[in-house]
Amino acid sequence: MPKIVLEHITKRYDRFYAVDDLNLVIEDNAFVTLLGPSGCGKTTTLRMIAGLETPTSGKITIGDRVVYDSEEGINIPANKRKVGFLFQNYALWPNMTVYENISFGLTNVKEALPVINFEGKTASQLLKALNRPNDIVKTINECYDKKGKLDENKAMIKLIDAYEISQYSAKKLLGYKLHTASDVAAEAKKRVDELTAVVEKAKADAAAKGYTLDDNFVNLKDGEPVKEVRRLTKEEIDLAVRRVSRIVKIGMFMDRYPAELSGGQQQRVAIARTLAPEPTVLFMDEPLSNLDAKLRLEMRSELQRLHLETGSTFVYVTHDQMEAMTLATKICLIDNGLLQQYDAPLDVYNKPNNLFVADFVGNPAINFIEAHGKQVKGNFELDVFDGKKLTFVPNEAIDINKWHEDYAAMKKEEADLLNEKAAQKGYVEKSNKETTFKYHVAKVDELEDYDDEVQLSDEDFVIGIRPEFVEISKGSKFEGEVYSSMPTGMETTVRVAIGNYLLTGVMFGGVVYKLGDKVNVGFKGNNAILFDRKSGNIIALGSLKA
Repeated sequence: MPKIVLEHITKRYDRFYAVDDLNLVIEDNAFVTLLGPSGCGKTTTLRMIAGLETPTSGKITIGDRVVYDSEEGINIPANKRKVGFLFQNYALWPNMTVYENISFGLTNVKEALPVINFEGKTASQLLKALNRPNDIVKTINECYDKKGKLDENKAMIKLIDAYEISQYSAKKLLGYKLHTASDVAAEAKKRVDELTAVVEKAKADAAAKGYTLDDNFVNLKDGEPVKEVRRLTKEEIDLAVRRVSRIVKIGMFMDRYPAELSGGQQQRVAIARTLAPEPTVLFMDEPLSNLDAKLRLEMRSELQRLHLETGSTFVYVTHDQMEAMTLATKICLIDNGLLQQYDAPLDVYNKPNNLFVADFVGNPAINFIEAHGKQVKGNFELDVFDGKKLTFVPNEAIDINKWHEDYAAMKKEEADLLNEKAAQKGYVEKSNKETTFKYHVAKVDELEDYDDEVQLSDEDFVIGIRPEFVEISKGSKFEGEVYSSMPTGMETTVRVAIGNYLLTGVMFGGVVYKLGDKVNVGFKGNNAILFDRKSGNIIALGSLKA
């Protein structure tokens, strides 16, 4: 499967930059989710990779093939990029059966394809099945109803799935009537002799033309497949349809119409239709958003399994961070057209690059605590909760003065690059400029936000602490009062008021707290995050000591 590389990809609508200078490498066989709030640029990014949207500038490579390059004037259309699409709307044809919906795209394929001896291939497949004739009889005998009548449709489907053959081959296998033969072994041998002769003839025909045949009965010339421009045969189309129907488990629904299927079954049909042409990359734009919560959970599991079985590269757009966390091998988090973080899900969760990432990922949301103080002997002595003291102990040694120097140098470099761009011909100033993320500090009595500017210094910080690292115990230092308690059985989400500030904690087990109870609150583990308040960027991970 191919690697996808995006280099300096920009998509601009007049002065609005939907995607701004995006650099991204999607490894082969990866499952990457493009995550972010509505309007952040994730769907635009997906559509540009797929060829449904033309970038303003940049370069896109899929595998070893450049599919878009603004400087070279390359822009390969979507239908030539060998990619598959799965959208929020399943777009199934209501007047077509499931089989016809899946096979529809395959009937239009006309390209250079390997020359195959289908008679020999079918005979070879049937020979493999006939190696164990009693298994064929057993499979067919399972398809008799209570009245002793054979359900031929059910028997066909079972044979198709058991031996991974087409319906035409299954029909021949059923037509041998091994299940009614008085001597199964003798009848099977008779058929084996007939089929062996067909296979030998296929090899002789290929040799007469100067070809050899591989295991799939593809004609080879000097070890390379012989190709010709043609359409897919009915046999090839049927094998493709049956292959994908096995993957998504819809073999029994082939003769039904979409209106006769549930939402989850329709989703499976849409997935099968997308997989049938064997795309190298599969693009999905919020494909589960129309399903109910229980079905979404089930389909997430199916998509994970599908990714493993197909070996394809999946690029998945969602604004649901739970989907991104559970499905992805890597999350690409975008905001306002800019890449915020590109990492494995747990790295995004445990070590967010900035306040926006920390706030966007996680449910219940992360706790933010505003702090002011200095670094003393490696640790940070901080004032929090209107006068209470807290020490942040970094996991790794850090010099805050050096951190600020490095950050200032990085911002200068970015400004120089921007000035360089601005001096170039055709540059358009960005209207949706980058702003510092406005995080939310939960309070009992929240005053209306008048968007007043606050003068900040290098001694202003924000502490981020995930709810699972907030603990309620008698030995903890901060006194608080239970503001709300929401038990779910497996865990209880508790909000505790410390003065006017609210902290959210998750307590595992069937713990019940009464509203108004006096409790002591502390922080466990070394997963607290220290952010610079001015820039919103991460400084360090560490532990909190009251």
